Amino acid sequence: MKDKWALVTGATAGLGLAVAESLAGAGANIVLHDLVAPQEAADRLGARFDVTVIAAEADLSQRPAIEAMMAGLLGRCGAIDILVNNAVVRHFAAVEHFPPDEWDRALAVNLSAPFHLIRLALPAMKQRGWGRIINMASIYSTRAIEDRIDYVTTKTAILGITRAVALETARTGITCNAIAPGTLPTPAIESKIAAIAAQAGRTVKDATENYLAERQPSRRFIGMEAVGALVAFLCSAAAQDITGATLPIDGGWSIA
Repeated sequence: MKDKWALVTGATAGLGLAVAESLAGAGANIVLHDLVAPQEAADRLGARFDVTVIAAEADLSQRPAIEAMMAGLLGRCGAIDILVNNAVVRHFAAVEHFPPDEWDRALAVNLSAPFHLIRLALPAMKQRGWGRIINMASIYSTRAIEDRIDYVTTKTAILGITRAVALETARTGITCNAIAPGTLPTPAIESKIAAIAAQAGRTVKDATENYLAERQPSRRFIGMEAVGALVAFLCSAAAQDITGATLPIDGGWSIA
């Protein structure tokens, strides 16, 4: 992937950073995006993998901010060869109590932002005859859970975007796929499990085992580095004929 540019949104830490590390390890130059430019993370990533890393900031709920960021990046990089739509927001509430502003924000960040980033990246990808678009879906793209209507809805809809873009770009050298992870050891999940443990008077270890047993047959967290490796594979020549697919990485949850 030498000399290719990869934009990963929501990449200060966690899954986004793990994906960026995998792509940098394969030789790609990286644009690390977040709401506030993650300069320290960008500096560390560049030094570790000896690639060029740009820290970029944009509020993905605002179309003008997306357009300004992409204009700057395209002027500097020439093209975004790899686009990983990873950034996400979510709110926890029952439908009747769900704040309308939070609903609008989720639609903007989780759904409209990927659309805008794709439409802005595609012309340069088509000009070069190569591109990789990867949308981060979820186990909840194909099933529901209570009190998370924004997340379930937007992660379901991202599959539609993936299929539509894949079909339109099938003869251009560009692929578009979705990855659907199960439970990752994110700070939000670890905090949730810690709260469950405290409420039940159990150890965090026991609560974690029970939490995973109810979801993933593997009874393990999904490794963020494994998701990063899957992204890197989808960007490789070996995956040139995989497009429009949703690839689960969920320890068997989706088939249980």
